[in-house]
Amino acid sequence: MSEFLTRMENAAKADKKTIVLPEGEDSRTIEAAKKIIEAGIANLVILGDPSTIDVEGATVIDPVTAEKHEEYAQAFAELRKKKGVTIEQAREQMDDATYFGTMMVKLGDADGLVSGACHSTANTLRPALQILKTAPGTKLVSSFFIMCTPTEYGEDGTLLFADCGLNIAPDADQLSEIAIASAATWRSLIGSEPRIAMLSYSTMGSAGGDTAAKVQEATRLAKEKAPELALDGDLQLDAALEASVGKLKAPESTVAGQANVLVFPDLAAGNIGYKLVQRFAKAEAYGPVLQGIAAPVNDLSRGCSADDIVGVVAITCVQAQKMA
Repeated sequence: MSEFLTRMENAAKADKKTIVLPEGEDSRTIEAAKKIIEAGIANLVILGDPSTIDVEGATVIDPVTAEKHEEYAQAFAELRKKKGVTIEQAREQMDDATYFGTMMVKLGDADGLVSGACHSTANTLRPALQILKTAPGTKLVSSFFIMCTPTEYGEDGTLLFADCGLNIAPDADQLSEIAIASAATWRSLIGSEPRIAMLSYSTMGSAGGDTAAKVQEATRLAKEKAPELALDGDLQLDAALEASVGKLKAPESTVAGQANVLVFPDLAAGNIGYKLVQRFAKAEAYGPVLQGIAAPVNDLSRGCSADDIVGVVAITCVQAQKMA
């Protein structure tokens, strides 16, 4: 287990939160739940059929027959009445485990939710945006991975990659918002100062093209919005991480060669990048974790393992602690 995950689990244990797992039908979720309960990381609510789910120490609820089904339906109908949602439609929506679980978070019956082992990102994010909304001052919800690598890069091998799971083709302003949100997340979870590299195939304008121009503009906007950040770009990956290359390609940069937060120019680059590092470098990849929602709701890769779920639950607990 990485030092980062050990730190997350210890922090979670110190102030236990209640996390909802809507995918009670998934075997990895059940395996993870048993590990979470045994380690004392979180209090768990598993949504599914109580007759088939046996996790000692967890609360198991069938959304369809739940005691609070009507209360949640009434609250959801009120939240969505401007969108024309009727109480009949709200009742039907509360039969959906992810919607039911998100209402638990909204009404204070849980502190966070983790889903996505067998559902798409959209299925996790849509209820969160409809029910919980974005956090105050947030312009864009984005996602990140914490990558724990057996290297010296980042913070003793730990780096934050964004956005690898949500925004397909962010424009310059959106990239700047992803960078600023990722910096805040790094401080919150890791506790040290972020050093943000705005990645491209170009370093400091060494190559032309629309993507390089977009990243350069995003860098300018991010520096304008948050001048206190150690942030630079555009930077090629080697210039961002390798000190000798950084000195050669970007000698004036305060970030080159020592970045710990990597902001990718689009979802294709980010998603491929984190999976390459995970598979080839044998890195631990925790995420995609969402940032910018008013309460902790986090997605999982459908290729996740039970241990990955344990890690994301621990991170979600720490996010809940910081938001309390």
